[in-house]
Parts: sequence; C-alpha cells; structure tokens
Amino acid sequence: MRLVYAGTGGFAMPAFEAMVDSQYRPMALVTQPDKPGSSPRSSSRLVGLGLKGPALKGGVPVYQPASINDPEGISLLEKLAPDLLVVAAYGQILSPKALSIPRLGSINLHASLLPRHRGASPIAHAILAGDAETGVSVIRMNAGLDAGEIIGMVKTAIDPEETAETLENRLSIMAAHLALSTIEEIALGTVKGNVQDPLLITKAPRLKKEAGNIDWEKSTEDILRQIRAMQPWPTAFTFRQRVGSAPSRLQIIKATQTTGFDPNAAPGTLFSTPTKGQEIIVKTGNGALALLLVQPAGKSPMPAPDYLRGNPLAIGDRLGMGFEA
Repeated sequence: MRLVYAGTGGFAMPAFEAMVDSQYRPMALVTQPDKPGSSPRSSSRLVGLGLKGPALKGGVPVYQPASINDPEGISLLEKLAPDLLVVAAYGQILSPKALSIPRLGSINLHASLLPRHRGASPIAHAILAGDAETGVSVIRMNAGLDAGEIIGMVKTAIDPEETAETLENRLSIMAAHLALSTIEEIALGTVKGNVQDPLLITKAPRLKKEAGNIDWEKSTEDILRQIRAMQPWPTAFTFRQRVGSAPSRLQIIKATQTTGFDPNAAPGTLFSTPTKGQEIIVKTGNGALALLLVQPAGKSPMPAPDYLRGNPLAIGDRLGMGFEA
C-alpha cells in the first residue's frame, strides 16, 4: 500500500514513527514549512521542524508545500499518487480536491471522542469542559471539519492533575497503536464506519493567547482546569496590581485548592500564610487557590516562596484581568 503521512509534530509524531517501523512505512512525509523563529513552547502544529528530523533520519522523503491545497500542493499529491493519506495535526484543512486524490481516501487521527470537540484544540477543550474521559478517533476525511465517519476509537480517563501537555503525550501513543490497527483493517477491507451524531457536536477552536487570562470571579474548579488546559501554551496568566506600581504580568503554572482565606474578600484578593514557608493564596469566586509555581515576566518558573522573597505582598495587592500597563 502506498502511504503518505501529513503531520507537523507533537501529537502526530508517535504514529509517524510507528508507521516507519512497520509494514505500513510511509513513502513520504508532508509537513508544514520550517518556522525556526517559533517558540519551543508554542503549538507543535506551528513548528515544521517537529517531524522533519525523524523522517530524514529514517530515510523518508520530506515535502513542505506552503499550502497542500494550492497548485503546488495538489501537484505533489498527484505525483505521489498515494493509496491512502494519513493525517494527524497537520495544521491545514484539506480541500475536496486534495482529499479526492488518494485511491482509498484519507484518514485523520483526532485527539477527542468525536463528535465531541471538533476543531484545532480538542485536548485543551476537554480539560476546560471538565470531561471525565477523552480519547482518539480515526475518521474518513470529508469536506467538513472533523466530520467524517468514525472508523476507529480508543478511550481513556482524564487524570485530575493532567495538563494538556501530559494528556497529549498519552493520547499520541494511543493514536500510534490505533493508526496501525485501522490501516490494517483498511488494507484487509474490513473497516466499518459510523456516522457522527450531529446532536453531540461540540466545538474546540484554536486557542488564542487571551484564553490564558484568568478571571478570578470564576469558580476554583474552573480556574484549576484553565491552568491545566493552557499548558504548554498559552499558559494561564494574570496581572498583579500593587498600590503605587504598574501592574505586572504573572503566569500561573501550578496551583491547588486551599482554605484559610477571608470568605468576604473580593475575587483576586491576595493573602500570604507562613505554612511550609509561605503560600500565595488568591480568592476565587467560590473559594481560594494556593499558587504553587509561578513565572514573573522575563523570569523562569519558581515556587511561590521564592517569588515572595523578591516580591513581598502588601495590603491592597490583588490579581486581576486587564490591568497591564
């Protein structure tokens, strides 16, 4: 079977590497153009270096068209003439023309239990929504966004402490096993498809930087999910407002629910306690959080006691949205 893999990195890598080491070795990799200036903390979809290295090391030809849908991209697919196109976190929506080229169609590895969380950021949205479980779906691709028939699925529980980064790592390994078994079924002609229920569709649009901005009036549970869902990008953040000083940006890397706060305080109010060194406690809409790991602007992540040594709290200090100078 002539296979072409279209993916860019992160979630797509284990499945690609598994295929390279299997009887279903891709004849080519199509990936996004290199963007060397991209931050290593940014979405792996945006950094074309992700799969290129392993592909070249494994002797798989690499192609990086600016768009898979423009004449250059279409011509490339026509010349490769794949029987099957396997897509995972590629970063571009394929046109009907591109999808029509592979003889056996195109399949997509998607990191959610479709039709829940269709879109570019399903893992973060599953955590934000408080889902108890998620998984990986394989679909026959059509012109709709993540709308094709489901031909494979695996499920897993979401750990209460998992971040989007750690959950993606787990799901990517699951996707590798599922990809190989699904391709095997396609090769044998035994694969069966299930139409997605339109009543169960939810959307998972691509995250923007402002998605990390914490609203302290929200519940403790919602804020904890936001902190986990925003890692590794864009990272949950807030602004520390001090009397007589300009607001300063503060990223929140890790926090936990806590007690020992004034229930009448306004959301965003800061408290410091001498428990095990010092904790930074922040009032939320229905309780409080203890900040465990934070990152001031221009600095590395640090435990709360280290932050407080250089940035002691004062009466009137608070955290809040939209106060950046």
